[in-house]
Amino acid sequence: MNIEQIVGTVRSLDGALVVSPAEGDGFPELAWGDHFCYYAPDGRIPTNTQPYATVVTKNYPDDERSALDGPGRWRLNIHVGRTAYERLTGAPARDEPDVDFAATDVVLPHPVYGRMGWVAVVNPGPRTADLIPDLLRAAHADAVARAARRAER
Repeated sequence: MNIEQIVGTVRSLDGALVVSPAEGDGFPELAWGDHFCYYAPDGRIPTNTQPYATVVTKNYPDDERSALDGPGRWRLNIHVGRTAYERLTGAPARDEPDVDFAATDVVLPHPVYGRMGWVAVVNPGPRTADLIPDLLRAAHADAVARAARRAER
């Protein structure tokens, strides 16, 4: 599974917005080349919510354990919630996982945001290809539900 397939999967969902910062469009240089997935039926980046999935192509400050600065390495991050996190990782979100965060094509706790119900897959491949679209659809559905709850307030 490659980045274009992931972005295409998200873009096929109703109300999805994928922001892909590049040089000259006002985003910080650190974000260039990455992708941020939102539920945004109006086509504008929400100001009151975080993305439900991201694709990062490099290490970020304080997030280097996935070794993304190596050639061809990147990571898909998906907010799955704590219940799905525990099902996918086999561990409670509150625990500090003892895993190799640089392992590829396996669902891992996110190295920074795992405790908040985020999982990560470095260089998704055949082992995770069937699961990833389902996780993205579920994360999108959760984002739609959160937006509906906010609209009711």
